[in-house]
Amino acid sequence: MTRRWRERGDPVTTPNRLAHVLMLAYHCGVMTVEQRIRSVQSEIREAADHAGRDPDEIHILAATKGRNVREIMAAVDAGIDLIGENTVQEALGKFEFLPQNLERHMIGTLQLNKVKPAVRLFDCIQSVTSLDLAQEIDRHARELHAPYPVLIEVNPADEASKRGLSIQDARALASEIRGLDGLRLDGLMAMMPYADEFESLRPHFRAMKGLFDALNEQLNLGMKTLSMGMSHDYRPAVEEGATLVRLGTSLFGPRDST
Repeated sequence: MTRRWRERGDPVTTPNRLAHVLMLAYHCGVMTVEQRIRSVQSEIREAADHAGRDPDEIHILAATKGRNVREIMAAVDAGIDLIGENTVQEALGKFEFLPQNLERHMIGTLQLNKVKPAVRLFDCIQSVTSLDLAQEIDRHARELHAPYPVLIEVNPADEASKRGLSIQDARALASEIRGLDGLRLDGLMAMMPYADEFESLRPHFRAMKGLFDALNEQLNLGMKTLSMGMSHDYRPAVEEGATLVRLGTSLFGPRDST
């Protein structure tokens, strides 16, 4: 899985080819969760090397929406130490059965009335999209007596079907969050459009990296996390500067539809 596949006119594999091969292997029962994780780690190292980056700078978040505790523990046993859930309700049904030292991030849409339990369940909320939400997180985070880490969710392609702020609106929100003492702006999370040809996503990945660097420089934020890249596009995301990739299918295989 880690070698480059070659066909006529196609000198290297593409992330969608990798995802397809992983999916076929899953259906054939060939790969375990551990084997998938090792394959993904190898792909990330290769992508980082290609971009002249340190592979240790890139972290894997296991996206566990729809995954049961047994599946998650298989990933933990294989070395995964960071997971992401989409809803407070699903997290409540799983987290008590998982190791206490496992880092847990909120990566789905967060409603204002769910902020209080979310702040207590999660170590970081990646999906901040408004000042109202940031202020509500700030209000509850102050009870914890330590700045609470958040990420601004950005939609760099301004795609109507995707969540997240435009790059311009993300700049404005970053300035507002900087003034909230209960929060620490740790970085940005990107919601990319889906594309069969992943080269078309590179301008959006580069725009995210540009925004990340500009905010750090202009606002002196010291952000560390650029969360972008999922199972179908994590390789170009790594090449363009991601420090965290959110992976589900490439680690666990397709969800059970039953």
